[in-house]
Amino acid sequence: MSKKKDIHVVPNEGGWAARREGSTRASSVHRTQAEALKRGRAMARQDHVELVTHGRDGRIRDSDSYGNDPNPPNDEKH
Repeated sequence: MSKKKDIHVVPNEGGWAARREGSTRASSVHRTQAEALKRGRAMARQDHVELVTHGRDGRIRDSDSYGNDPNPPNDEKH
């Protein structure tokens, strides 16, 4: 069984793209980052993977997990 690839929202020629990790081609291209995030979030939920958001400079800004997180946050209150 192959490991599913995370979804990255990245700047693209004149817009934004939702792209599977390791892919050279965008899965979808959008005019705004918000549109690309909406599509990327749907893809990540469907595949139970991480959604990684990049800024205009290409650096990672945020990430959200839609799968089984091996390191879930410890929110216990003592």
